[in-house]
Amino acid sequence: MNSYEELLSKAYNSIPKKALTQERFEMPRVDSFFQGTKTIVRGFNQLMDTMRRDKKHFTKWLMKETALPISEVNNQLIINGKVNSYQLNKLIESYYKQFIFCPECKRPDTKVITEGGTKLLKCEACGAVKSVMGL
Repeated sequence: MNSYEELLSKAYNSIPKKALTQERFEMPRVDSFFQGTKTIVRGFNQLMDTMRRDKKHFTKWLMKETALPISEVNNQLIINGKVNSYQLNKLIESYYKQFIFCPECKRPDTKVITEGGTKLLKCEACGAVKSVMGL
């Protein structure tokens, strides 16, 4: 039978190395402005690269949350209505909490996988898996 120290060492070695780093994550902030009655969000592709999620899903979710039509043109998100940058940043924060942050370790190192027709959020840092509705 293995000693406690050997078992602890084995468990520690099985933890992904990403989970052991103490990097600081900063929530992305939108660069937006009003143009008449529309809100223009610049750098949409960079925002989506940071999120590592599908543009269509995020756009559809944002349309539902703002109850406004949204389109994408030339790396800009165009919202047909006025939504200030504070509200947009709060919405992005909400999206991160629902669809990006790991429910266990609270890190953004997750990816969406499909198993048996169910969308799951799998953490690349700690290995936790959670069913995600609406993806």
